[in-house]
Amino acid sequence: MTGSLRPYLTLMRPANLVTAVADILAGASVAAAVSGGWDSQLGWLCLATVGLYGGGVVFNDIFDADLDRIERPERAIPSGQVTLASALLLGGLLLIGGVVASAVVGSSSAAIAIGIAALALLYDAKAKHHAVFGPLVMGMCRGGNLLLGISLSSRALGQYWWLGLLPVLFIAAITLTSRGEVGGNNQRSIGLAMWLDGIVAAAILLLPWYTVAEPLPAYPFFLLWYGMNFLAKRDAIRDNRPRLIKKAVKTGVISLIPLNACLAASFMGLPAGLAVLALLPVSFGLARYFAVT
Repeated sequence: MTGSLRPYLTLMRPANLVTAVADILAGASVAAAVSGGWDSQLGWLCLATVGLYGGGVVFNDIFDADLDRIERPERAIPSGQVTLASALLLGGLLLIGGVVASAVVGSSSAAIAIGIAALALLYDAKAKHHAVFGPLVMGMCRGGNLLLGISLSSRALGQYWWLGLLPVLFIAAITLTSRGEVGGNNQRSIGLAMWLDGIVAAAILLLPWYTVAEPLPAYPFFLLWYGMNFLAKRDAIRDNRPRLIKKAVKTGVISLIPLNACLAASFMGLPAGLAVLALLPVSFGLARYFAVT
């Protein structure tokens, strides 16, 4: 990798992009369960989510440039590795590309993609500074990403749109946890995040009661997801310093892959869950070289 390319990739958070693809695969599994098979246009939505998520996090660093010059001067924009104009161009092209790729699939997918892009910019510019609105908007971005995958089937989207609420709650938990990654002292926020994790866990365990989901194939993925988050957040509460808080945030983001594997396995069986879980070592590997938060 050339030195000139790495800062741009860093802005896009490659490890996080893999988790966004996992959202699409989980949503596509719901669509496949309803429609009776996998849709050949799935690849377009995987490409779309890379653009939407990548563009969103690039703009996050753009809006944070002044603050990062004080708190994180090593980041790509404040360090001068990427100019503000170049970052604006990259973020804009990624968001537009994500919407265009979604439009190839259909009007519903395009509408959801536009909503995700708008919510991402709203979060970056304003919402993240608000105690309640910030976690909610970030969660809606991720919930929209799951719905983007479900949009492969209009019938599935109409029937299971409410599944998009699960990522809203879990991403809100991650966002609450992240509030202390610079200064620490956020035990109350992490405690609330653990309660939100518990609500998501209960909802997943109850899925077979009100959907076509099957419980048994999902259990291993469920235990992995919940265990990863519980242990990381517990450690961050016990030792409430930035290092362990950042670890809990990183674990939460990457654990979206087993969470999505759980949904995929629930609706399309163990092979679908394993296919999504195969993204986990890819995300972990990228997280060794690129920042997650």
